[in-house]
Amino acid sequence: MAIHIKPEIEAIKEKIISTRRDIHQHPELAFDEHRTAQLVADRLQSFGMDVQTGVGKTGVVGTLKGNNSGKTIALRADMDALPMQEIGDLPYKSKNDGVMHACGHDGHTAMLLGAAEALSQKTESLNGTIKFIFQPAEEGAGGARYMIEDGAIEGVDEIYGLHLWNYQKYGTIGVKPGPIMAAADLFEITIHGKGGHGAAPQGTKDAVVIASHLVQTLQTIVSRNTNPIESTVVTIGQINGGYNFNIIADTVNMKGTSRAYTEENRQLIKSRMVEIIKGTEQIFDCKIDFEYEDGYPPTVNHPVQSATLLKAAKQIVGNGAGTPYLSMGGEDFSYFLQEVPGCFFFVGSAPIDKEPLSVPHHCSYFDFDERALLVGSSVFVKLVQSELACEYSLKNIE
Repeated sequence: MAIHIKPEIEAIKEKIISTRRDIHQHPELAFDEHRTAQLVADRLQSFGMDVQTGVGKTGVVGTLKGNNSGKTIALRADMDALPMQEIGDLPYKSKNDGVMHACGHDGHTAMLLGAAEALSQKTESLNGTIKFIFQPAEEGAGGARYMIEDGAIEGVDEIYGLHLWNYQKYGTIGVKPGPIMAAADLFEITIHGKGGHGAAPQGTKDAVVIASHLVQTLQTIVSRNTNPIESTVVTIGQINGGYNFNIIADTVNMKGTSRAYTEENRQLIKSRMVEIIKGTEQIFDCKIDFEYEDGYPPTVNHPVQSATLLKAAKQIVGNGAGTPYLSMGGEDFSYFLQEVPGCFFFVGSAPIDKEPLSVPHHCSYFDFDERALLVGSSVFVKLVQSELACEYSLKNIE
């Protein structure tokens, strides 16, 4: 497989990798990315950019203007880590107890910094403006919304974001128009029954039996209410209830998540859950509390920007650019795509000599093939050069 790393990225590859490792050793949770944000701001300032800090609480935005006026392109990386203990034996293992970069955001930040350094040396050949957006709190806290509220994408014409992807091999780029990540909602159900002795069930309202019925019935939303070729998931991930082996439980609490690639299916799941729970109350003559919390909306790529990204990716990885390995994960880049046309894509990063899926994201021994950092930076650089090239420099773009 021929991979064409941009020469300007190849020249700083050790710096990109060392930056990733430094951030990996010092992970920070959502809205606590102070060290990381300072590192980013210092680096962007050293590239001669106008830099804003404290955007969306702990976010950073660097602005680079080309030789002449033109459209504005935003490139985004997320910076936050996860509340996990790292158990691997990497030489750059996390130094912060109970906090770990287990999803690749350290790599995302390093890739965007690499692209920023390379592009900062090419302003004479660019028409337009680039905004480098370093976002806090992607892991559940919706940092993208806070950055939008603080004006991070004001004046932006297009936006692009990436994600290292251990479900694809090194040397691949996954991109497609339309839904690429799911809406990720969460819910809590509490069943209030009537307890009693296990030897005398008459007169009780067994919350465990009711919960069992509800778990099975909720699965019919996906199997019988949604189109089977449209990806949806309803998962009960936690059940708590009961006191002892011979006591009929009066209360059971369940927590779960629903996922959908379209807003229509997202709303369908929610409405059907309400109907099923109300019906279950009538069947078992019990009271059921239901709380549903909207998470991130579906991440939906725009067709023109997806085609633009695919074209740039093919210049870097050739036939390695194509349809991504899809999951039902959520991503708050979706908020940016609701405001500005753009594209979110995946950079294959399965560790060297290991099969995709063997080192999944959000696991306590997470790591990736660091060569993927150079691929991601190169795609960003190629994309910007192609989109903002001065007329005289079009023939010179590698």
